[in-house]
Amino acid sequence: MTTPSRRPRDRAPDLRLDDVAKRIIELLQEDGRQSYAAIAKEVGLSEAAVRQRVQRLLDSEVMQIVAVTDPLQVGFHRQAMIGIKAAGDLVDLGRALSDMPEVDYVVTTAGSFDLLVEVVCEDDQHLLELLSQRIRPLPGVTTTETFVYLKLNKQHYNWGTR
Repeated sequence: MTTPSRRPRDRAPDLRLDDVAKRIIELLQEDGRQSYAAIAKEVGLSEAAVRQRVQRLLDSEVMQIVAVTDPLQVGFHRQAMIGIKAAGDLVDLGRALSDMPEVDYVVTTAGSFDLLVEVVCEDDQHLLELLSQRIRPLPGVTTTETFVYLKLNKQHYNWGTR
């Protein structure tokens, strides 16, 4: 599965995407394991040219090629979104949260919460430990609200390049 990189938005992308690059991304989003030869045939370039373009997209962090798992199937039975209200520097807090292995998504927001953090934990005890011992004590955290996932209805990364 190929996903657009979750690059911090304080850096501008280094690479302009032409129609061919966008099509390569879309093809890899459909099947991240397809061969350079198959992609080359689809976009009208040589296999070597596709390999170089994919490498540039990876090096510039426009995209990543990753295996997306079903958390339940690999032993993570509790997912949650945590809304955090904070005082002080949100950049430093966002970095501290991003460094936690259980955290897979951090966004700074405008609205009721200053940050939204998605976490993947083994169970409720793990989530409780993460919240009470590691997230809430962080400098700047004033309140948290946890939204426990009861069912994952949709998780797709094939939105294309529009």
